[in-house]
Amino acid sequence: MLFWILVAALTAAVAVILLYPLLRGARAAQRRRAGEAAVYRDQLRELDRDLGGGLITPEEADYARAEIGRRLIAVSAGEPETIEKPIRHHRIIEVLVLLILPVLGLCLYLTTGRPDLPSQPLEARLENPGNDVAVLIAKAERHLAQNPDDGKGWDVLAPIYFRTMRVADAEVAYRNAIRLLGPSPIRFDGLAETLITISEGVVTEEARQALEQSLTLEPDNPRARFYIALSLEQAGRTDEARRAFEALAQQSPADAPWLPLVNEHIAKNGGAAAQPAAPGGPTSEDVAAAESMSAGDRQQMIRGMVESLDAKLREDPNNFEGWMRLVRSYAVLNDKDRAADAVKRGLAAFPPPGEQGRQLLALARELGIATEEMTQ
Repeated sequence: MLFWILVAALTAAVAVILLYPLLRGARAAQRRRAGEAAVYRDQLRELDRDLGGGLITPEEADYARAEIGRRLIAVSAGEPETIEKPIRHHRIIEVLVLLILPVLGLCLYLTTGRPDLPSQPLEARLENPGNDVAVLIAKAERHLAQNPDDGKGWDVLAPIYFRTMRVADAEVAYRNAIRLLGPSPIRFDGLAETLITISEGVVTEEARQALEQSLTLEPDNPRARFYIALSLEQAGRTDEARRAFEALAQQSPADAPWLPLVNEHIAKNGGAAAQPAAPGGPTSEDVAAAESMSAGDRQQMIRGMVESLDAKLREDPNNFEGWMRLVRSYAVLNDKDRAADAVKRGLAAFPPPGEQGRQLLALARELGIATEEMTQ
């Protein structure tokens, strides 16, 4: 009921705003006619003075008085041909504003709107955000404003900030997560990548320090090793950069999704790109294509390879090495949700009591993926 009251009030307010110029114009026309009538009356009085002073003859006075009187009568009574049309025009517009526009607006709302949808204030949307990322972020921010020492909240929000390009907020969130939850490779990698994004692709000294801390926790971390090699390239240390990229390529799985980009940098620094030939991995044609791609296209290509591996594991889940590569690949792509889903599906094929299941759980913990619910 309150909604319709507000609609009626807003409609009335808009109608007043639209009608005000028309009403003001009508009053202005009335004042103009009154002014003209006063001028003609003054002319009649002036005519009498001229006749009394002998300035004009009685015949001339009668002729002038008749003409002035005609004009005075026309102004006082209103000329039908000059007044009736504007009045009729104004009335049509008034009817349009007062009747037709509200009816059209109501019909449009009933056709395209949702009058049956119950009201949902911000509090209710925050309680049930669904897939609305903006509401999810608002909910997390409200929670952290009340609980600033909730490390898990900062840990969840940091990559979301990064994906939505709120990089300054992502840096704060990653630092808080590290301070409250302790160091982990994925947190240091996320902080470093955020700092690199802030500096427009330059691996700064602060980002390098975060990467080195990540490597102390996980020496074979491909994401950190890639950015360390990139920092050498940006510093002009070509030979060191090439050797670092080559070492990363040699120690990566044959179907690692980051290999095309690594090979591009090997070639850029004067080396020969590796040619992985394992089934499902990038071919030499893939590498050649990646070298001519933009950064966005390369990222899309890498993600396509990861999704291809994911699809193969859905068809044939009895592939332990494939699950390990898939989890690590999603972590490198900073997609923690899919990495966690890959761990869960991998544990369905290789349950935790077995050695391979324990290795999957160990990898998940190493990458900062929560495993409590998976072991229950």
